[in-house]
Amino acid sequence: MRVVVIGGGPAGVSAALHAAGLGAEVTLIERARVGGTALNSGPAPVRTLARAARLVRDWNSWERFGLHGPRPEVDLAATLGNAQRVADYLYERKRLADHIRSAGVDLVEEAGEARFVDTNTVAAADGRRWTADRVIIAVGGRAGRLPIPGAELGLTYEDVRSLTALPDRVCVIGAADTGCQLTSILADFGSDVTLVEYAPRIVPRADADVSAALEHAFRGRGISVVTGAAVHRIDALASGVRVLYRVGDEEGTVDVDAAFFAVGWPGNADLVDAAAAGLVTERGYVVVDEHTATNVPHIFAAGDVDGNSMVISSATLEGRVAAENAVLGRHRKVVHEIVPGGSFTDPEYGSVGLTEEQARARYDCTVAVARYEDMLRPVADGHPEGFCKLIVETSRRHIVGAHVLGEYSAEVIQMVAACMAAGMRVEDVAELQFAFPTFTEGVSQAAQMVVSRLGVRPVPHLWTRLSSMPSDLA
Repeated sequence: MRVVVIGGGPAGVSAALHAAGLGAEVTLIERARVGGTALNSGPAPVRTLARAARLVRDWNSWERFGLHGPRPEVDLAATLGNAQRVADYLYERKRLADHIRSAGVDLVEEAGEARFVDTNTVAAADGRRWTADRVIIAVGGRAGRLPIPGAELGLTYEDVRSLTALPDRVCVIGAADTGCQLTSILADFGSDVTLVEYAPRIVPRADADVSAALEHAFRGRGISVVTGAAVHRIDALASGVRVLYRVGDEEGTVDVDAAFFAVGWPGNADLVDAAAAGLVTERGYVVVDEHTATNVPHIFAAGDVDGNSMVISSATLEGRVAAENAVLGRHRKVVHEIVPGGSFTDPEYGSVGLTEEQARARYDCTVAVARYEDMLRPVADGHPEGFCKLIVETSRRHIVGAHVLGEYSAEVIQMVAACMAAGMRVEDVAELQFAFPTFTEGVSQAAQMVVSRLGVRPVPHLWTRLSSMPSDLA
């Protein structure tokens, strides 16, 4: 069986390797360098920038620890160069291309856009063609822009690495994960940032307590936050741009050196000419079923191009499932119930499962919040602002959602996700023996609060008080 995989990001690489392992003859076509957005321009280099921002930010707490010295100065060229070094390191150190080829995959890099000629044939811009029995589309997505006058004047996160100087004044349009992360990094580097969001709150898909706490922290750092705002135009100025928006009936403007769009991640279905293969698409995404199958029986899609989970871990899983179903027949389904995620903002935040609002609409729940100010490690590290929130369905006593704000949130949330995937009841989580002192102790404290409230078993209160939040049941 011949399988062609279009796109060499996490989904495509996973699909190609798995299909080859199952005995298929596989060709993987990548328009540029294998690794996709994840390694080359997205999470890997952006996380490197976030690390640099953290180092600058930590200078503010030096005196508390008896340390003295001048504030670090940001050498933007060197900082961006280090981000590129990390991207190159991951590609070269992993020897990703060699690994793929050693697995028996015919890897084609720097192919440009590969498009469908018909349902079984894919062609590159230089005229090369590949015919396959099965095709897996894994071409990802791209940074979106608002369909407004002057949109071409705006930048996206992809443009950060091409900056030659740090803009003094910045407007970030869109306050979901990417927008908040970009806002936080630029603010730490010293830019005066205005964050504009159409929804009533920032990170609108996050738990409401995370949104409120993150916005409070941003405002405390001097970041201007405007919510409920519809950006309708960008005008060019002699130096920089003017962003025009409406909040209800009121007009607002902000003059900045640079405006960045962070308004979504449309799929790249158009880049493969999905219509030529007869594929059904919606808003740039290839429509798939629970088996990653499209409406064309022998064509599958995985990763961001299908518009589902839209995170790297899910893309990797979807790639494996697509390969297995393409080679062996449709028998395996993709499940996205427990997908932890986090963002490297200041403060960081992470989540898994349902928000409190979603959970209460479906279950009878108990909610508990452990505050970082009641724990040793956050206080010792000088970062006592934060919390760990657990949402527990009371009948089975399973955790159905968890939300963490504060240092190392992305790591802490992984641990909760593992407990959820293992089907552990909250009393079992409460009795886990955590390393001391760590941020993960917040999970233990919140679990013990729930156990105490439900009366499952007596739990001594080892902390000074039971912290709560406005939405809590205390």
